[in-house]
Amino acid sequence: MSLITRIGNAFRPDRVNRDLDEELQSHLDEAVEHGRDPVEARRAFGPVLRQREASREFKLVTWIDALRSDVIFGWRQLLKHRIPSAAAVLSLALAIGACVSAFRLVDALLLRPLPVASPERLFVLTYQVKDFTGKIDIGDSFEYPHFRRLRDAVKDQAELMAIANANRIDLTYGSDREMEKAYCQYVSGWMFDAFELRPVLGRLLTSNDDVTPGAHPRAVISYDYWQRRFGRDPKAVGRFFRLGNDSFEIVGVLERGFTGTETGTLTDVFVPIMMNKAAIEDLGWSWFRTWVQVRPGHSPDLARQQLQAASRAFREEKAKTFTGGQSKRTIEQYVNATQFLEPASAGVSGLQKKYRQPLVILGVLVALVLLIACANVANLMAAQSAARAREMALRVSIGAGRWRLVQLVLVENLLVALLASALGGLFAWWAAPFVVGAINPPGNPARLLLPADWRVMGFAVLLTLAVAALFGLMPSWRAAAIKPVSALKGGEDPHARRRLMNALVAVQVAFCFLVHFTAGLFVATFDRLSNQPTGFASERLLILETVAEAEQPTAHWNQVVDHLRSVRGVESVGLSAWPLMSGNGWVNVVSIGGTPREDVQPYFLRVSPGWLATMKIPMIGGRDFRLDDLYPGKAIVNESFARAFFDGQSPVGKSFARPIDGKKPAQFEIVGYVRDARYRNMREAIRPTAYFPFHFGNDKTDWGAIIVRTAAEDPLTMAQLLRQEVSGARSEFRVSNIETQVELVQSHTIRERLLAMLAIFFASVALLLAA
Repeated sequence: MSLITRIGNAFRPDRVNRDLDEELQSHLDEAVEHGRDPVEARRAFGPVLRQREASREFKLVTWIDALRSDVIFGWRQLLKHRIPSAAAVLSLALAIGACVSAFRLVDALLLRPLPVASPERLFVLTYQVKDFTGKIDIGDSFEYPHFRRLRDAVKDQAELMAIANANRIDLTYGSDREMEKAYCQYVSGWMFDAFELRPVLGRLLTSNDDVTPGAHPRAVISYDYWQRRFGRDPKAVGRFFRLGNDSFEIVGVLERGFTGTETGTLTDVFVPIMMNKAAIEDLGWSWFRTWVQVRPGHSPDLARQQLQAASRAFREEKAKTFTGGQSKRTIEQYVNATQFLEPASAGVSGLQKKYRQPLVILGVLVALVLLIACANVANLMAAQSAARAREMALRVSIGAGRWRLVQLVLVENLLVALLASALGGLFAWWAAPFVVGAINPPGNPARLLLPADWRVMGFAVLLTLAVAALFGLMPSWRAAAIKPVSALKGGEDPHARRRLMNALVAVQVAFCFLVHFTAGLFVATFDRLSNQPTGFASERLLILETVAEAEQPTAHWNQVVDHLRSVRGVESVGLSAWPLMSGNGWVNVVSIGGTPREDVQPYFLRVSPGWLATMKIPMIGGRDFRLDDLYPGKAIVNESFARAFFDGQSPVGKSFARPIDGKKPAQFEIVGYVRDARYRNMREAIRPTAYFPFHFGNDKTDWGAIIVRTAAEDPLTMAQLLRQEVSGARSEFRVSNIETQVELVQSHTIRERLLAMLAIFFASVALLLAA
């Protein structure tokens, strides 16, 4: 009989038994037909049951049959003990679901390789740099002239690609009134060939599209964007959209799966890096990452050494153009910055850097909750196993082997784990997207692909088996170690059983304490960070990020601001280059009395008259800006600036100098002195800050942030009206984005809020399980 038939027979036991009974009866009938006495024939044949059991080995695979029987028996046991079984399944389901959710997040953000050719050969070039606070950090932004030098240096060993961050920008397929948001990424034209990507429609960008600045306004869109924006209309190829002052033609649609190199952002539109005309030849504009694809058979370390040498030569040349009074030590640190090749098979993004450590901590918390759940269920199963001691002893007495008992108990535990995994899978299906939604900052939501593919399913299966082993080993071991005589006479030592169960309770309590202690730290961190004083009043502030068709003189910006002041429900209006707490920063060295101070680099911000009053930053001395104050010329500084440069004395009437555009340092007279206010985020100490007039002579600008303080408690109720009033004041202006200052401040505590929320949740689960 074939193996397949024997395996199939294991799932048809009644049919096999019936066939065997018929066959055995036919042998008896044949003996009677040959003249033998029926009683004598049956006695000579032996017990029918023994013969049937011996014959079953030839009809089916016995271990599969035994496993099937154990599954049926285990299922009956679960139904017999419904309440304990339900408690075990639900507690494990919560823990398993949390583990699978955590894995989905970690996998999507940190582990899942990009859908490109040979992702293991992808690296991103980084270097050591000092951040604004003077700490050593890792930088990864490059200038395009620098990139050209690097690419030529390793052209035989690696392919270099310039890939900018995916930014949420305004584009339109019609008039300016029909602006929409999309994620756009400037990339080297040869990136698609290097990644071996293919188009679904049209063609992709090539190196010929990336030769001359501004010469090839071509674009490729992702499959996701094509499906979402155009409904997979083939006529999308050939359409034009306007981005800034350029009109781009869509030449192709990417294959499904590739959505850019920045994990956490799904890029919609790819354009040649040469279309950022203003930045191509700028030595001071670092704005993209340098991706390195090492060629087969070449060493990444050797490529890094050659990149280090080429970078040093470029920086030596660039350092000769510095006119800001940098010290010799600063220049040496810049020139000799160490280069690194960071693995980038899973993509590179700021979201990865920000959430790598929190996700590791989350994984530890989830693992502790899983251990608590396993200890809890193990205790429950141990109690049930003790109650079944006489049953196990009787099985041993009639011939059951020790391993047979272990298999019986393990199968029951596996059924519990499978049921818990099924419920946990439903929880994970909901929980992972919920957590991603909780880390979305205003205006820039995280967009992670969370497929339930073989990676997630494989992890879930391994986790289920591990969980079944964790909570099932002790009951299985106790079942195998049963002593029939002792158990049938009254059972084993009850004190030993109590000691074991108490030990499991102690383990649960210890893990629960650790989870609660960690949760307390996260909650305290969030509370401390969210209650940090900002130095300004965020309530009722609405931020109108405004752009113009072309660069506009300051007088036109002032007209818009003056018009908004007359709108009903508006208390005050100010104008700045960008909002406070937006993450943007402008720093440089300043000189006091002709001596530069490199140890302290203040923040700078251009603001209009009335901006300080709108933000409610208190004035200590001096005055606010006037319309005739120009940049460079006048400045208002904060308390930290006065402490750092004027020994805490009032700086009004004094002056300082700072370099402008690489030219001779310009002098600034301090006309105002204000309280400290946070500039970039909540985590760094308040730094020296100088505010400059928004009005800077004959120069023009095409973007700015209009800050409106409303009378309404919810400023968003006036958002639509103010959007219309901006365009009504001057038709060349439009609002590209609206958000409240409260949202902007709260966005800096999203990570801590998320960790505190999850920590409280897991601490509650741990407490419930331990109780």
